[in-house]
Amino acid sequence: MTDRALDVVEFLLTARVYERDTDLDENDLPPAVRSALWDGDGVPRPPKATGEAVAEATGIADPWEEVASLMFTERDSFSGRIRLVDDEMAKEWYANRAEASRIQSNPALAAAYEGEIEDVDHAAAREANRPVQADPQWIDGLLEDMFDEEDEEMLDLVEVQAPAEIETTLDDLVLTDEQQVETEKVSKAIEHRDYLAQVGLVEVGKLLFVGPPGTGKTSTARGLAHRLDLPFVEVKLSMITSQYLGETAKNVEKVFEVAKRLSPCVLFIDEFDFVAKTRTSDEHAAIKRAVNTLLKAIDEMSLVKDDVLLVGATNHPDELDAAVWRRFDEILSFPKPTKSMRADILRIVTRGIDVENFDPEEIAANTDGLTGSDLRLVLREAVLDALVEDRTTLAQTDLLDAVKAFEERDHLRNLDSLEEAVETGESGEEGHDHGHDHEHDHDHEQAPADADD
Repeated sequence: MTDRALDVVEFLLTARVYERDTDLDENDLPPAVRSALWDGDGVPRPPKATGEAVAEATGIADPWEEVASLMFTERDSFSGRIRLVDDEMAKEWYANRAEASRIQSNPALAAAYEGEIEDVDHAAAREANRPVQADPQWIDGLLEDMFDEEDEEMLDLVEVQAPAEIETTLDDLVLTDEQQVETEKVSKAIEHRDYLAQVGLVEVGKLLFVGPPGTGKTSTARGLAHRLDLPFVEVKLSMITSQYLGETAKNVEKVFEVAKRLSPCVLFIDEFDFVAKTRTSDEHAAIKRAVNTLLKAIDEMSLVKDDVLLVGATNHPDELDAAVWRRFDEILSFPKPTKSMRADILRIVTRGIDVENFDPEEIAANTDGLTGSDLRLVLREAVLDALVEDRTTLAQTDLLDAVKAFEERDHLRNLDSLEEAVETGESGEEGHDHGHDHEHDHDHEQAPADADD
């Protein structure tokens, strides 16, 4: 009997246990099973274990072919459902072939086998399982319930991602020692928020990420959401000026309402320097009211009380005043990567690509001032240039040539920016710098590896 048969029986047995044990809920189903059985706003009883559902969860093209010879299975050719005809026989068959660790990774089956198989604990299995609130289907259903047709335009304020939809994880980033410590603190704070509430420590969980574009602020926030299995709610503050959004202050309140309804979650507020610009400018009074509403909402938001981790990000920390700074309990710097960090970034971004005579230190030595975002663009250029020559293997020279090409284009871009600044009388302002300045390279420092701001 193949491993594919074991996968199919596990799905069918999980569906049957869920159907019969009404003390179980969606959080007792593994995410892949839950997704395949989802119907409307949840997993119904009895769940619809069709061949298509089994195939979606297991990746097996023809599930019935794998289990047709088993005495305890049958298929309804009309509905396409595959079901168990003898639960005890199926349960015994599965127990004789599945390791305890496999059963422990499935809370529904852990509930069925607890007390029968050593090292199987339902409560521990459920605790380790990704919660239903992190599933795309659950998030999409909640948003549909929250927003009717008249409110749909408000969704332009936010972008919501489920953890499973986040492609860049913290393992794909190179973090500074400070950033690693802070992400660990946040993880522990979320894990022990009941204890924090008990001791009265509620002013935690509001972070401000500061640093140049391309140093990984957004990616780190997303990576945190992925690691913590939390929905990621992103809002760009400049969107509140969009002319069709109507009552801007009300929309800001709606953003925080979405975050609280999706809690526990990560609320990421990008372009936070927009707050400072608005507070000191002659913007329309409605916009200023929206910003004041935002600051008040931040004051009232709490990781402990609301289960929302709040992360702000800005490329221009110098534009923020004291009233903004004091609303965050931790300020986290995202500097441009040093030489040793760029080498680590290059090792990460070239995973899965064949590079002959690869020497990341040499490339890092030639890329002073480039960010993780820039290095990804360098790799993109090298790969595409190689494909033009019908090559899927890169050489070290391909990467070095791509660095030169990138710097030439970046130099032209900076010239355009300088000309524009001269025309507008703003040539004294600091521009985007990828120049080869002298660099102090500290081995203990780290830098983000990804491309987002």
